[in-house]
Amino acid sequence: MGKRASTTSAMEDDDQGLAARAAWLSYIGGYTQQQIADRLRVSQAKAHRLIADALRRGLVKVFVQGVPAECARMEDALRERFGLASCMVAPSLTPADPAGSESHAFAAIGAAGARLLHQVLTTEKIAVVGVGKGRTLAAVVQHLPEVVRPDLKVVAVSGSLNRNLAANPLDIVLRLSERTGGQGYFLPVPYLAPSEAEREVLLAQKSVGDMLQLARRADLVMVGIGSLEADAHLRQIGMLNEREWSELRAQGAVGDLMGSFIDEAGRPVAASLNRLSMGLGIADLKGRRVVGLAGGARKARAILAALHTGALSDLVIDEDAAAGILALLDATTEARDGRGAEGRAA
Repeated sequence: MGKRASTTSAMEDDDQGLAARAAWLSYIGGYTQQQIADRLRVSQAKAHRLIADALRRGLVKVFVQGVPAECARMEDALRERFGLASCMVAPSLTPADPAGSESHAFAAIGAAGARLLHQVLTTEKIAVVGVGKGRTLAAVVQHLPEVVRPDLKVVAVSGSLNRNLAANPLDIVLRLSERTGGQGYFLPVPYLAPSEAEREVLLAQKSVGDMLQLARRADLVMVGIGSLEADAHLRQIGMLNEREWSELRAQGAVGDLMGSFIDEAGRPVAASLNRLSMGLGIADLKGRRVVGLAGGARKARAILAALHTGALSDLVIDEDAAAGILALLDATTEARDGRGAEGRAA
């Protein structure tokens, strides 16, 4: 039994090594599939399967330099409008079948965000990276190639104890620390406290205070932006119950930025849930390098609200979200101009 397991493991290692060699020949060497087949002495069909296997195993991380002209135009418009240090608009990958649009949005923004993070980690003196929660940030780490940074500290800026690991900052901290070889630090509290009294008790703990102090020292903070539509992720995974979601909507909340629920103008709404957030708040982000990441046309209103807070210095979104944001800005301008014309006529 042991010998068979050992033999199977060796075969898997050989297959992975062959897949990695095929990936190098294809993506770095520029070889055709036929040339790879000849070089590795396999069939062309096998060469194709090896390259596909390299992608499946996560051995290949592809950064595409440059964006379509329309994306560049939207980047310039948003950067100028909100005084952003940088804005990246990833081309839309939305398929004809809308059922797969969400996963494609994560892929596009994940790749764009990974490119930004890779550039920062390899060219700038970044000692501490703060990360929020969310599937978009998880996609960024998934697309990030290995970066050897054993000196790096990765810390959660929001409560790390969530039921669903897909939205868990602890999971993102662990993944990013593994990719960089750095040290990971999580915030040992829920994203939202059960009550105000329990929040005060948790914040009084020394371990929590130490982690928050480290989070406030972050040179770079990367946060997701949540929406509060009917299919909002926080609602789907049970972090918001129906009563809480209804209260937030009644108060005019359209988005979630690190547990702060904000209206269209970027102001925290007067809902009880806004007194339960665990982690850094919007005020802690002001004046820092803060990258907001989100995508999809349905997130446009929430992303625009997050931009209005003034807390974001950089933005990574997709083409669908950018088009939605610019359409909302145009509609606001038209409405304001219309009211002004009516006033002058009167």
